[in-house]
Amino acid sequence: MFDAYGTLFDVHSVISICNQKFPGRGPALSQAWRLKQLEYTWLRSLMGRYEDFWKVTESALVFACKALDLPCPLETRAELMEAYLHLQPYPEVPQALAALSNYTRAILSNGSPRMLQAAVESAGLHGIFSHVISVDEVKIYKPSPRVYQLASQKLGVAAAAIGFVSSNCWDIIGAKSFGLWTCWVNRGRAPQDELGFAPDALAGSLADLAGALKA
Repeated sequence: MFDAYGTLFDVHSVISICNQKFPGRGPALSQAWRLKQLEYTWLRSLMGRYEDFWKVTESALVFACKALDLPCPLETRAELMEAYLHLQPYPEVPQALAALSNYTRAILSNGSPRMLQAAVESAGLHGIFSHVISVDEVKIYKPSPRVYQLASQKLGVAAAAIGFVSSNCWDIIGAKSFGLWTCWVNRGRAPQDELGFAPDALAGSLADLAGALKA
């Protein structure tokens, strides 16, 4: 079972269109947008005020533009949001998924159903995943245990039978604390979060996942 954003799909592939709209400011806008997007999922979960990931992503974009003193009229906002429906997969994704064809493959994501469907189809991954599961079904975001429990319920297997793969360490720790087997795809060689749990396996990219599973 895979996380989607940052794991299968490169959230910073929006930098190119951000640069088109705001020359030279693309990397800064993309970074601020992503950080606020995650922050808003956690804050809304704690507040008990769920909005779907599309709305959260839009709110984060508006904030990021304000923080960087960039104009964000409705037309620009719509174009940048549209880019989020067509994020590029990481280069190794198709081959890595093909190498795991003997496993049941699924997605468990914060993304709304519409966003996930668009991303999967845009990346040419249609038909690969048996389930594409959105937190929208439980109206709370990762790392709530209710999200990881949803995975077990939807697949009809015990938590211990699920291998969860994410590039987000906090997501891995949430899944591990619930009881899933976990593999952290640490592309940036970041330090591990100090939250009392550790991943079962590490990978430098998804290309290393098949070997990690065999080990």
